[in-house]
Amino acid sequence: MRFYKIITSIVILLLMSSIKAQTTKQQTPKAPFNYSIKEVTYQNFKADSITLSGTLTIPKDVKNPAVAILINGSGAHDRDCDILGHKPFWVIADHLTNNGIAVLRFDERGTAKSEGDFSQATTYDLASDVEAGIDFLKTRTDINTSKIGLIGHSEGGLIAPIVASTNNDVAFIIMLAGPGVKGQEVLQSQSKKIAKLQGVTQEGIDFNYQLTTVAYNALYSENNTEKQKEVIETKLKAFKTKLEEEKSPFAMYVNDYMINQLVSQLTNPWMQAFIKSDPKPYLEKTKCPVLVLNGTKDVQILPEINLPEIKKHLNTAKNKDVTIKELKDLNHLFQTAKTGSISEYSTIKETFSTTALKTMSDWINNRF
Repeated sequence: MRFYKIITSIVILLLMSSIKAQTTKQQTPKAPFNYSIKEVTYQNFKADSITLSGTLTIPKDVKNPAVAILINGSGAHDRDCDILGHKPFWVIADHLTNNGIAVLRFDERGTAKSEGDFSQATTYDLASDVEAGIDFLKTRTDINTSKIGLIGHSEGGLIAPIVASTNNDVAFIIMLAGPGVKGQEVLQSQSKKIAKLQGVTQEGIDFNYQLTTVAYNALYSENNTEKQKEVIETKLKAFKTKLEEEKSPFAMYVNDYMINQLVSQLTNPWMQAFIKSDPKPYLEKTKCPVLVLNGTKDVQILPEINLPEIKKHLNTAKNKDVTIKELKDLNHLFQTAKTGSISEYSTIKETFSTTALKTMSDWINNRF
């Protein structure tokens, strides 16, 4: 019976990008570079004045260019978003800067050269780090401070509208596989999709959905972290008892180890914030130009679920400049894929689709 790994994937699927490899990939930029590269630091005064470190790349032949801040997805990432030997943020920065757009990419708090504690950070804490990046860029004279945009991947695609919804200094945002539905639905929909690709039976998929729904409902029912642990544990044990009474073959999998694992995951500050997150109120307040890109083979942020909701929320905002594109055969990492399965990520030579890169640079340059 193949479903236990689906249970444990509640965190794993979103944190795949924290896995690293040392092999250099073919798209990794190589010197000489036709733009200036500046190592920069700046402080987030909202977070104990932690110092964030990054790289600012600026076109050589463009005076005061537009600039984009790259925002990582879930998990602790360096400025290049190093994943399985790929460095997609470096590839994006190289392409955009070669096409006249400056780029700031930075190590997330507590990662590489940046200060802070990532383990205690929520989506909203990470949004404040992006705000600090905007404040830093506004002090510079070598970029156009009225043309500061945000490009966020996955969870970064949630962070971008969180910031843009209240910060008038954001000139544009690009959502790369960003969510349009609540965090709970993101997690449960990706689990279903990946389970199907792995050949899990429909009974196993349904069981996992029931199990996670019990756990999430328990999480919502209590705000105190210590009490949450007790409530989640109690609810899961009651669910196990119910399965045993029904003589369900799945009862054996709801053991103490699995229950303890779920309790630990669901009481993590980031996980709690993400599960409860809802992009709706932020997208409904986003007035700046928005480009939304999603791959047809993305199994983590499903386009058929998320794109219609993003469109609806931006329509509510009466946003007049919205472009939504579903890119054929691209996976969650914007690699050209066969199935989109996470098991393919490490085997694909491509780091980031050139079609997606050109779509981004053309869209920005057509406006700024």
